[in-house]
Amino acid sequence: MMAEQGGSAWAIPVTLLAAIVLTLMPLPDWAVAWRPAWTVMVLIYWCMAVPDRVGIGAAWVIGLVLDALEGSLLGQHAAGFAIIAYLTVTNHRRLRAFSWFQQSLCVGLLVATNALLKSWVQGIMGLTPNYAIHWLPVISTMVFWPWLYLVLRDMRRKHGIV
Repeated sequence: MMAEQGGSAWAIPVTLLAAIVLTLMPLPDWAVAWRPAWTVMVLIYWCMAVPDRVGIGAAWVIGLVLDALEGSLLGQHAAGFAIIAYLTVTNHRRLRAFSWFQQSLCVGLLVATNALLKSWVQGIMGLTPNYAIHWLPVISTMVFWPWLYLVLRDMRRKHGIV
């Protein structure tokens, strides 16, 4: 039992760190606009699976870290992630009961909410938002969601994270 608890202590932070690395990893110019929202997907999964461990506070901290690493307006990702975490935690039982297709649609809506918030903040700052960079990841995130869900669910079960 102790090995399972020790394994579970690192699994959540490591997957979130891996998602941040995938988010920051350089891509070819043609692929940048299609980059899935890795950090948001992993955050949604953990908020759905263990809402008592990963919630709004964790989402805020992860968002601040991503803000600092990307050099974006401090709090932009943090606010979006906190809203997504709130919506996911309050509806986690409903989301877990959905099929993968329905979950993909819900994840797409959550990522679209984050994209809308980012576009809004950029508009307030007087910048012209690049809509392709904000909206194309919604589609790629919806496509990748079932596979990420399977990988993280298997990891959670293997390490006994409850």
